[in-house]
Amino acid sequence: MSELNLVLLGPPGAGKGTQAERLEEDFHLPYIATGNMLRAAVADGSDLGKQAQEHMKAGRLVPDELIIGLILECVEEDKCRDGFLLDGFPRNTEQAERLDAAMQKLDRRLNAALLIDVPDDEVVRRITGRRVCTKEGHVYHVETNPPKHDGVCDIDGSKLIQRDDDASDVIRERLSVYHEQTEPIVGYYEDRGVLKRFDGTRNPTEVHDHLRATIATLRLEDEI
Repeated sequence: MSELNLVLLGPPGAGKGTQAERLEEDFHLPYIATGNMLRAAVADGSDLGKQAQEHMKAGRLVPDELIIGLILECVEEDKCRDGFLLDGFPRNTEQAERLDAAMQKLDRRLNAALLIDVPDDEVVRRITGRRVCTKEGHVYHVETNPPKHDGVCDIDGSKLIQRDDDASDVIRERLSVYHEQTEPIVGYYEDRGVLKRFDGTRNPTEVHDHLRATIATLRLEDEI
């Protein structure tokens, strides 16, 4: 079976996590979400995890070299032999170049960068409409998935709140950072002929169908 080494791109609120879960099941690809990976490495107490924890405790960003090292540890595990789905890294062009160089040392390469594209106004609508229950963290949306009773969780009856980081001004700031730092990666991968675009404004099932068909075609082309 040929490898499927994939990276997910898109603004906050594009639905990358939702789609990653579905693709993980479709193609049996390990999902490497860098935030989860860092927390797991710290909890496991690995050498790289301990180094990452020192930076995190000091309020510093974890250096690129450490993150790439953790990614490579995952990639070299047997479960990633047939590929992986990476989310949360790279976040800028320099990181993309470093990741490519590190992958080449393993005699591997990224097959595709999957961009789920969503306009800013839609991102703001999605995230600011999100409500979370205070007891168990059940998630609702005031438009697309409202509770039966306004402000009350259907499951445990606890109060629903809007998290501070779901406020409009916070989302706009995150989008500004995305456009400035992360969006240039789109051109980087486009120049290398591996970028695939998907309309993230469509419903999640339609986005998933498009992603699944594209990845299946990639695998077929690589096997021919």
